[in-house]
Amino acid sequence: MKPILISSIVVSAVGLLAACQEQKHAVAPAPRPVLSVVVTPQAGRIAGFAGTVEPRYKSDHGFRVLGRIVSRDVNVGDVVRKDQRLATLDPVAYQLAVRSAQSDLASATARLENASATETRQRTLLEQKIANQAQFDAARQARETAEAGVTRARADLDKAVEQLGYTELRADFDGVITAAEVELGEVVQPGQTVVTVARPDIREAVIDLPENVGQGLRPGARFEIALQLDPSVRAAGTVREIAPQADPATRTRRMRITLDAPPESFRLGTTITATAVTQAPADIELPSSALLEQDGRTMVWTVDPATGTVSTQEVTVAARDGSSIRIQDGIAPGMRVVTAGVHSLTPNQPVKIADEALP
Repeated sequence: MKPILISSIVVSAVGLLAACQEQKHAVAPAPRPVLSVVVTPQAGRIAGFAGTVEPRYKSDHGFRVLGRIVSRDVNVGDVVRKDQRLATLDPVAYQLAVRSAQSDLASATARLENASATETRQRTLLEQKIANQAQFDAARQARETAEAGVTRARADLDKAVEQLGYTELRADFDGVITAAEVELGEVVQPGQTVVTVARPDIREAVIDLPENVGQGLRPGARFEIALQLDPSVRAAGTVREIAPQADPATRTRRMRITLDAPPESFRLGTTITATAVTQAPADIELPSSALLEQDGRTMVWTVDPATGTVSTQEVTVAARDGSSIRIQDGIAPGMRVVTAGVHSLTPNQPVKIADEALP
């Protein structure tokens, strides 16, 4: 009987040891690896659109008078200064007009001198009772008419001189020639564009957006601008102007974005890519796998960084979009949310962050 008793004792001891080990494992289970994300605010972005760098201020320069171009002193890309000559018309006809006006002024001045002398003589004769009042009045009227003739002749001369000056086209401000529309020998009409001068100090990015996208933007919206040749060269900008109506042919709306201190490589005519940066939405976006729905409650599992355990947090879902959901409230930026295996977790279960090294 002794061997049987010893065997029973040994079996009992082994059973008790196994039970203790099971109890120990039940009390302190190993942390379970989970996938999770840290809730962070994000800026919304609209897909980039191609455009060009253009000046905010530019002017189409043209002659004010009719004539034939005899010289063009600038070409596209030339840097010009204020009052620098850009082109010249044939001045012969206008020089002749000046000479004719000068002759008319001299003739009118001579008539005025003669009329003034006649008036003086008639005044003397009237005082001596030799001439009558009517003769003196006629002489005075002739002198006044001569004065008016001199005034008109002088105005005609000033006009002729001014038109002669219009035969030289000069820059209104410092800038760069961006277009040349005429060549030597062409006859141009008053106001016809000869060259276009742009101010390079204030530059803008000009893009054309689809009508549905352009309607959602307003002046003051922020954009990130990158050169297409070198996307690492970037600048920021603010929407200054949006076309009130879409182009009837392309159904796009033109937008002008003022650049904030752009690099020198943002030259006029450079091709760029503009990306709109919108304000972060109030809702928080999470993968749909993070959502736990039980007993009519909508929850997510959050990780307590101090204890390393998980607990449920009720949330309000604002929208569902296939693989993602938008949370309206219930969680805040900075909280860590489990994104996989949410149906196999239990409250206060220890977890190990499997993606801890990820940003």
